[in-house]
Amino acid sequence: MKITFYGHACIGITVNDVHILVDPFISGNPKASHIDINTLEADFILLTHAHQDHILDVEAIAKRTEAVIVSNYEIASHYGNKGFNYHPMNHGGSWDFEFGTVKYVIAHHTSSFPDGSYGGQPGGFVIEGEHKNIYIAGDTALTMDMKLIPMRTKLDLAILPIGSNFTMDVEDAIIASDFVQCDKVLGYHFDTFGYIEINHEDAKRKFFDKGKDLMLLEIGQSIEL
Repeated sequence: MKITFYGHACIGITVNDVHILVDPFISGNPKASHIDINTLEADFILLTHAHQDHILDVEAIAKRTEAVIVSNYEIASHYGNKGFNYHPMNHGGSWDFEFGTVKYVIAHHTSSFPDGSYGGQPGGFVIEGEHKNIYIAGDTALTMDMKLIPMRTKLDLAILPIGSNFTMDVEDAIIASDFVQCDKVLGYHFDTFGYIEINHEDAKRKFFDKGKDLMLLEIGQSIEL
């Protein structure tokens, strides 16, 4: 499993020859200006919620790639009504896709489209691949629901927001990693805007002091699990 950070909360995941893109917000992010959305491959696009900083490039990418858009019922149906391929889900439900099993889990946040229309309830994704399992928290506060995840799935990586203001901060992300029983964390949803700028070294040190590994990738950088 290869994981690429495209800035803000956008993650690319490659499992064998299947390409998954999560929350594509690239063209509107000046920090990701070196990423060309027209070169990105996507068989599936997973959306945690409907805020613009998570869906901005969905239509451009899905139109070109014919990717299947996977999200909550309201968001998936929104794109389905526009003629895009889609797969609706809701909290607690799982589905076996060709790249692995996806479960849509609780996130505490809000969800509305840029025009203010209802975007369903926000969520995160637990992906169980053939060899590796990951948790993509989406935009969320720290929540006790995270404790349910390791009851079903042993995680190899937790992808957690750490920018505070709109989501949990570094300290809460450390607790979240305890809740999901995963000490290997990829941080995201930080630095894009002034509200969510963080001190990188301080964040890494706080995780290290708790015996955990926080990875903060450069935009376009990848890791392999």
